Amino acid sequence: MARPAHDRARHPADPERSIAALVNRLHDALGPEVEGFGTALRTDPPVSIRINPAKWRNAPETDPVPWCAHGRYLAERPAFTFDPLLHAGAYYVQEAASMLIEQAVQASGLADERILALDLCAAPGGKSTHLRDLLHPDALLVSNEVNGERRSVLKENLWKWGAANVLITGAAPERFGRLEGLFDLVLVDAPCSGEGMVRKDPHALRQWSPSLVEQCTTVQRAVLAQAWNCLRPGGHLIYSTCTWEIGENEARIKELVDDGGEVIAIPSDSASGILATSHLGIAALRCYPHRLRGEGFVLSLLRKPGDRGTMGVMPQEPAHQGTELAWLRPTRSWRTIEQGDELFAIDGSWVRTIETLQRSLSVVSPGIPLAERKAGSWRPHAGLALAQDLDLDRHLILDLDLDQAIDLLRGQSIGAREATGTALATYRGIPLSWLQGAGNRWNNRWPAPWRIRSARPSAPPVSWST
Repeated sequence: MARPAHDRARHPADPERSIAALVNRLHDALGPEVEGFGTALRTDPPVSIRINPAKWRNAPETDPVPWCAHGRYLAERPAFTFDPLLHAGAYYVQEAASMLIEQAVQASGLADERILALDLCAAPGGKSTHLRDLLHPDALLVSNEVNGERRSVLKENLWKWGAANVLITGAAPERFGRLEGLFDLVLVDAPCSGEGMVRKDPHALRQWSPSLVEQCTTVQRAVLAQAWNCLRPGGHLIYSTCTWEIGENEARIKELVDDGGEVIAIPSDSASGILATSHLGIAALRCYPHRLRGEGFVLSLLRKPGDRGTMGVMPQEPAHQGTELAWLRPTRSWRTIEQGDELFAIDGSWVRTIETLQRSLSVVSPGIPLAERKAGSWRPHAGLALAQDLDLDRHLILDLDLDQAIDLLRGQSIGAREATGTALATYRGIPLSWLQGAGNRWNNRWPAPWRIRSARPSAPPVSWST
């Protein structure tokens, strides 16, 4: 979801008062539907996940999210933290309405092309992981987050998802504005006043005010100006928020239309409950919790004037033959980039573009984390264990049961006999983490910041673990 731009933690919220205020404010816009809207806000939000098809090929067939091929609803919210498959990147817990960007990508006509794409406000990573799945395997996605704390979460989620051709950056939007006409597709999931999240977060309405909306519109206008400048002529921009405010949605898009942009209608199935609107003459899709199983969400698609042309395939740089690259399947012409004590693998056809981005932006992760320096030599990187291109045939596999996997995720060692060398811990056949042999135990190499630190919750376990 687009992030609400307010401070949620300062004051306790009165949910009923917040709901009543929102119902009153949207009374005219919703008309006779407003009563059902208020009722929906007083119910528990639905629970949904999005499957990683590259990892979890036997995922349970629960209720599908109609607008997302790999979206699934769950009957209740389980204890996700204690499911090793979540940590292995087999799925992402994501609000269903935000999965609607799948329809915008399809409507852009770019899903089957080798393009350069940007997710400008990417944390925590739900839309970036989704966008990476929707794009052609040879496309390159730049996933950006300027806030350092949020960027750490973004990096964790993208590394766990494990896809190749993802570059993570930490730059302010104006840095991208200087890369004029570089990107074929830009996604802006904008900071907003957040009223569409009231059911999940009552603080979103507790701190809503006209001045907050005005503050958000100022930020949105500035971000969109930079996004529009770095978009290639003929390229497409996807814009979304989790607020129903016209001033934060259609009014912002209209400014780009006045600058020559063309609004592209996103096809939708009215039976799914998605509402197609045209406020200020701008086509958009709107999600309301009384009409579908999801939260508040608004989505638009624009095309920049001009001819995008065709991006030619860059010459393949010769693949490296180092030991570290042998840990990956030869799915591409791999090259390596060294940053500090980390070694990354990148697609050789994107070398020149990545070098351009490195000169202009703060690049946190230019590709697949391949190796980390230890005592003067390279050892497999923690992120490599989760990479979709990892060559499993080159590693000793140790498949863990549920209790062992939870112990690993807590940072504990795994008991063994005569354990030596490096092993790859898997859970239900899906790679999870490296283990280092130490005789009577396997030492844990699961990153400390990712460890489970909470006690076992009272929530039920995920249905596929029972």
